[in-house]
Amino acid sequence: MQKIKNLLLDLGGVLLDIDFSRTKTAFEALGVKNFDAFFTQYHAAPLFEDLETGRVLPENFYANFRRETGLAVTDATIANAWNAMLGDFPANRVDYLKSLRKKYRLFLLSNTNIIHYEAFCENFTRVYGYSFNTIFEKAFYSHEIGLRKPYPEIFQYVLQEGDMKPAETLFIDDTITNTDAARQLGLEVIHLPAPKNILDVML
Repeated sequence: MQKIKNLLLDLGGVLLDIDFSRTKTAFEALGVKNFDAFFTQYHAAPLFEDLETGRVLPENFYANFRRETGLAVTDATIANAWNAMLGDFPANRVDYLKSLRKKYRLFLLSNTNIIHYEAFCENFTRVYGYSFNTIFEKAFYSHEIGLRKPYPEIFQYVLQEGDMKPAETLFIDDTITNTDAARQLGLEVIHLPAPKNILDVML
């Protein structure tokens, strides 16, 4: 890793505990029988991809969800089911991130959405007393930049915005389609399948 100057980290599964099955179970309990057709770790239907790329506001997402599923549920009910996958930021991972800042330029790249973003940021600040984003030189969120992994455009955008060279950048993600896409663009990659996390990477 001597040539690596930049760390580009995924959020869910790498830094933040996340369990997609909890959201699937929550939506199935509401009456969505085919939730995998809407969203999985590896796939997002247009309803959810539009949310993750910021093309729809939450209120439009909730209305579209009700229309596509035929369910008469409140915005809050949908949000609670959608946020069910979000876990905690363990303190030892936060401490490790701070130590990595002393050796590397630290960046975040996450497929997320405004509903999740507000929930995990609020949780982090409540626990640690400061903003999660301040850990990084720059945090890139799909809903803010209008791009999502694994499309190559998002990696090209991040490299340009961060003034990073691919060969000097290590990308760490828990989804293999994302690491495969980054590798094709010349980035160094580490795939961290569950239950591994950032603490399993010695840097």
